[in-house]
Amino acid sequence: MIARPPMAGLRHVALSARRFDETFAFYRDIMGLRVEWQPDADNVYLTSGADNLAIHRVHDAAADDGQRLDHIGFLMDDPADVDGWYAYLTAHGVHVDAAPRNHRDGARSFYFTDPEGGTVQIIYHPPLARR
Repeated sequence: MIARPPMAGLRHVALSARRFDETFAFYRDIMGLRVEWQPDADNVYLTSGADNLAIHRVHDAAADDGQRLDHIGFLMDDPADVDGWYAYLTAHGVHVDAAPRNHRDGARSFYFTDPEGGTVQIIYHPPLARR
């Protein structure tokens, strides 16, 4: 039997975007991700320093298979940071589904919608916090 190799965790997510420019600007300007690599005008790879978000332009709506990601999550190291992001995003006019809430497992989070219609979660999850 082959042993399972070690895994560092989920560190890469790729999104297909019909509204590429707006989605790129949102993750760069509002969420604060930095451009790691932009090989051309249709693809960009962003990072927070600990992960990688790829955004790929959808050119042909007819070829769009309709596959949608349920949500992506940005991890916080402190529950107060969740509240800080809530205040920041709402101040920037971002549609937030509901105010932050505590979960039974000690996590704290809220969800919002990005320009492409994707669901994004800001979450403090104690087992993954670096403190």
